[in-house]
Amino acid sequence: MTALDDDKPTPRGDLTLQVIPLPADTNANGDVFAGWLVKQMDLAAATMAGRISQGRNATVAMDRMEFLSPLRVGSQVGCYCELVDIGRSSMKISVEVWTLDRTAKNPRKVTEGLFVYVAIDEHGRIREVPEQNL
Repeated sequence: MTALDDDKPTPRGDLTLQVIPLPADTNANGDVFAGWLVKQMDLAAATMAGRISQGRNATVAMDRMEFLSPLRVGSQVGCYCELVDIGRSSMKISVEVWTLDRTAKNPRKVTEGLFVYVAIDEHGRIREVPEQNL
């Protein structure tokens, strides 16, 4: 981003998952459960981790999240993922969540988080992440 487009924020990373929350995804007050959103973020980041590790992986950590704006039923929710760091067996993936409400013209950021995965083999043991051609 440059000084010229600071007033037009855009998602960082690749669109990895897009979903629409339904009424069944809300609490008694009609608000979308935070846990529902964390699940979507984990699915998106795990998808990217699977591509990078070329196989199974497991979530081992998740950084704190702040909810910047509410998530409404029926809005399009996009999870954007970006590889932040890669170790011998681990991958750190940043996830930004943006939403486009049914009547809105511009998307808005809902939250972001950092997820850490380790590559595992078919027996659940930690394995090396294949070398990446970046």
